[in-house]
Amino acid sequence: MVIVHVLMKLLTNMSTIIMIAYLLSKTKIFKNLLTGNDNHFFNKILLMFIFAGIGILATYVGTPVKGAIANSRIIGVMVGGIYGGPFVGIGAGLIAGFHRWVIDIHGFTAEACAVSTLFEGAIGGFAANFFKNRSHGWVHALILGMFAELLQMLIILSMAHPFSKALDLVKIIWVPMVLLNPVGVAFFIGFINGIYKEQEEKAALQTKLALDITDHCLGYLRKGLSDKENIEKAAQIILEMSGVSAVAITDRHQTLAHKGVGSDHHQGNISIQPEGFQKVIENGEMTIINSRSEIGCYHPECGLRSAVIVPLRKSEAIIGTIQIYLEREKGISNIHISLARGLARIFSTQLELADIDYQKRLCQRAELKALQSQVNPHFLFNSLNTISSFCLTKPERAKKLLLSLSIYFRNTLMHSDSFVRLQDELKQITAYLELEQARFEDKLRIIIDIPEDIDCILPQFVIQPLVENAIKHGVLPTESGGIVCITATKAEDETEIRVENTGKSITPGILQKFYDNNLPKGCIGLTNVNQRLKSIYGPKYGLTIKARCGGGTIVSLRIPEKTEGDFADEYNSCG
Repeated sequence: MVIVHVLMKLLTNMSTIIMIAYLLSKTKIFKNLLTGNDNHFFNKILLMFIFAGIGILATYVGTPVKGAIANSRIIGVMVGGIYGGPFVGIGAGLIAGFHRWVIDIHGFTAEACAVSTLFEGAIGGFAANFFKNRSHGWVHALILGMFAELLQMLIILSMAHPFSKALDLVKIIWVPMVLLNPVGVAFFIGFINGIYKEQEEKAALQTKLALDITDHCLGYLRKGLSDKENIEKAAQIILEMSGVSAVAITDRHQTLAHKGVGSDHHQGNISIQPEGFQKVIENGEMTIINSRSEIGCYHPECGLRSAVIVPLRKSEAIIGTIQIYLEREKGISNIHISLARGLARIFSTQLELADIDYQKRLCQRAELKALQSQVNPHFLFNSLNTISSFCLTKPERAKKLLLSLSIYFRNTLMHSDSFVRLQDELKQITAYLELEQARFEDKLRIIIDIPEDIDCILPQFVIQPLVENAIKHGVLPTESGGIVCITATKAEDETEIRVENTGKSITPGILQKFYDNNLPKGCIGLTNVNQRLKSIYGPKYGLTIKARCGGGTIVSLRIPEKTEGDFADEYNSCG
């Protein structure tokens, strides 16, 4: 009858502990502690005290039996070990065990119960890895709990004195505690597994949401981050489908699109960037913003309070960020993090695919061997006509021009490399200019001022289209003709190449269309060269164009000091 009484009392007490455990498992704070990745060590400290507190509570609601306490202390300390690891399990066992000894220092089981509580926490902690990815973890927890409670009985028999009194106690409590307490451990494990399952389901939903958003955004990512209008449309889709307060997409230097709360003053404002933005750009580490002061916006009506910033990548390079904002402080949850990471990962892939798709179309259109203007049949016919006109009057000049034409077309049509040395590229340009000078004679003057000691490796056919534009649109439209000057200078780890012409200047309208990436389809030369340079070296290495004082245009480009091998692998397939 005594055993039945203890069994019923222990069942009641255990039910109280399980109810508290259930309510605890439904709180947001407890969920975040179990599943959060931030402040990892601090989380473990908090978990240690929470599970130790459950163990201490179990002591207070325990049932007195022959100078001892039949209790469910194992539920707290063992579960703490299983989900927090050895540090949490041993720590919780140590705290709850010390408390058990302190409240009954002279009790005949005080020391034995303190030691067994420590062992129960340690058993749970060292079994933590065993429970990972176990679909039926509660069954294993039930068995482990029974083993731990049997071990507690052995510790009581070995440490409590007199032995006869310890034996009488164990005869009464071993059946209730070995049968019921492991059930409590199994229930608690089930509650916590429910938290993880809930998180997995939410993460799966966020992944699906990210895929759905990307599916809607695919059409707007085809031109990468260079098309601000399409990037703004993509940001608007993310905002509408995700339900967050605001969404921003940036490149490495500025905000390309900001939709939602704060768009009236964030959009186009380069100076507003959250704390940690530069860290994300430089190190590729996700950053979470938890307060208004960290947002970096001092507009009095800005409602943004927290954010998560995730990097966008192209291969290994960081090319920008996705920023998700909320209107409450510390509002970023694992759900928002999963969404941001999923979007960044998929967007990065799509941006890479867009770049590959661009290069594929570029290969098909121009094969990276010659721009359309360079293999223009009119150039061939005009050159042949010029050469034929010299055949009778100046045969030696005709012979030299014919040689230049053969060099030009041999390099244009047969060159298989995507990258060439500057001096080799100049040979091709010189052949082209000799033919053009023969056509226009005194109307066209050429100056090439590039020392032989200045050399670099650059993509093939990036200079000639600039020279051709300078002649066609700068020199020839003027009645008196003009000069085309090609120069190169060395600056630190870059080589700057300039193509300058006198005569007609580029108009502000054309210049604006160029920087807006909106030149007419027929203007393939500048567009092609500009896009190739950006694709190979990065956004800051595009063409720089400006009108020349006194008439004319200056076009310059920079080639970083890198070897052919740094770029050839990516582009040789187009050769």
